[in-house]
Amino acid sequence: MKQLTVISGKGGTGKTTIAAAFVSLAKNAVIADCDVDAADMHLILKPQVQETIDFTGLDVASIDESLCTQCGKCKDKCRFDAISNDITINIYECEGCGVCEYICPERAISMIPRKAGDAYISKTRFGPMAHARLGIGEEASGKLVSFVRINAKKLAEKHNKDMIIIDGPPGTGCSVIASITGVDMLVIVTEPSVSGIHDLERVLGVADYFNIPAVVCVNKYDINKENTQLIEKYCSENGVGIVGKLPYDETPTKAMLQEMTVIEYSNNDFSTKVKDLWENVKKHLHETSGHTLLTMAK
Repeated sequence: MKQLTVISGKGGTGKTTIAAAFVSLAKNAVIADCDVDAADMHLILKPQVQETIDFTGLDVASIDESLCTQCGKCKDKCRFDAISNDITINIYECEGCGVCEYICPERAISMIPRKAGDAYISKTRFGPMAHARLGIGEEASGKLVSFVRINAKKLAEKHNKDMIIIDGPPGTGCSVIASITGVDMLVIVTEPSVSGIHDLERVLGVADYFNIPAVVCVNKYDINKENTQLIEKYCSENGVGIVGKLPYDETPTKAMLQEMTVIEYSNNDFSTKVKDLWENVKKHLHETSGHTLLTMAK
């Protein structure tokens, strides 16, 4: 079973548009939307939820009022100011460190799981899908991403799928690391802007650190051809393949408004280039065996 993650160093590069197109072109894949903080793959694929699973993040403190003597020791030791003067817990301030539970002389405090979001098992017109939604202001996004990936693997095994296509989050944080760990290859979508180039370098550094093969797609390459040449030069110098360059086009926006992938929406020049991109990605993925070291110049 191959696992392919589509990521970007920054938001707005067209990552989800490309990931959704790959899903529509793949013959036997499971979809995993791992952008749990701001998921939008569902806007295109319109998944029908089959199962909803509670996700618990950090444990939070809970006080048994029948045992509490209001001594205030827990409040004095809480460095997050999560305990009020009347010795009640503000669950939004509690960081789950457990000091209050440890210090309480009456054993009136315990750490309990708190629901932090929902994970979903769904079906789409292109196959099964694992996705999730993290609650507002909640942490542990990396943990939820890992849970989505576990569900995606179970779906692949259950439905005899030979590929998992992961729509990863932007950036280089813990949720990105959770979405790329152990995959066979990364497709990094970038754009020819100053921030796009900067963040491409950062995310390639993450891929290099974890020894994950990566290829690059330059989206909207023609809005600044000089910067596109800089990206091509950087990738060439660092042994990173460019599998495609997509022009600026209104097709992705129009397709999304119709809740369709660009492949479904039109058979125009843009969708043809996306198909060529997918063929190049498949070729590189087929050549990848396990975790091939991504060689980059230092």
